[in-house]
Amino acid sequence: MNKMRPLLFIGCLLLPAISHAEIKLPAIISDHMVLQQKQANPIWGWDTPGSSITVTFGEQKKSATTGADGKWTVKLDPLPANATPQTLKISDGKSERTLSDVLVGEVWMCSGQSNMGFTLQGDWNGDLEALATHLPNLRLITVPRVGTQELQNDFKGEWVSADQNSALPFSAVGFLFGRYIHQIVGVPVGLINNAWGGSAAEAWVRRESLEKDPRFELLMQNTVKSEVEKASPEAKARFEADMIKHKEIAEKAKLENKPAPRAPQSPESWLSGNARPGNIFAGVVNPTLG
Repeated sequence: MNKMRPLLFIGCLLLPAISHAEIKLPAIISDHMVLQQKQANPIWGWDTPGSSITVTFGEQKKSATTGADGKWTVKLDPLPANATPQTLKISDGKSERTLSDVLVGEVWMCSGQSNMGFTLQGDWNGDLEALATHLPNLRLITVPRVGTQELQNDFKGEWVSADQNSALPFSAVGFLFGRYIHQIVGVPVGLINNAWGGSAAEAWVRRESLEKDPRFELLMQNTVKSEVEKASPEAKARFEADMIKHKEIAEKAKLENKPAPRAPQSPESWLSGNARPGNIFAGVVNPTLG
């Protein structure tokens, strides 16, 4: 019995630590972000179910209660553009998160295929454009390309000010457009880059919407067939066999100083890629909605 007491004591010590979760925020709501001017802005996150959340921004104070899934959302009243850095505080009565350097201006999403995904460093004047850039109130954030059928609620990324380092890997079209808006309109600008080269239109759309629309009945029937086929053990076996053949052909082409043929596409590349209906919406768009 005495041997159990230390374990019981340790368990009691751990209970307070796990009984209350800390405030969690998505990457899109973080330091250096830009809020859209002249419209209500949702702020959301997660905490222990049933927690009372208070969001304070300037003179505004909004409250919400977390649902059974732990999520909470408040809406800030419309605000005019403001280039003065402000703090946004979120409290649940037991812990507090403070976001710094928050601006209000224009927020634009840079979506599309390779013409939008083409980076500034890929342009022959890109290095000069970047060197000429030091714009603290032009903010950039890039969403990683994740193709999935499961709705994602967050991603790995952060808001940064536009300078010669952050501008280079960003969308060239998005960056130059945002810079024009920033300089001409004279307000802070936030740019969200989620472009994915070669993507299919249906991948950007919520799958549920496609399934409910009779115009896309054939598309979704073919999608289901492809999903069953590409997820099968037979498809995996065929791919492995094709890869062995491709390696042999590629080695022979190299010896003959000829270009190697394109490698076969794995079933998984379609399942988690940029053409499967709903994939980009779930993995890339959904985490930024709002």
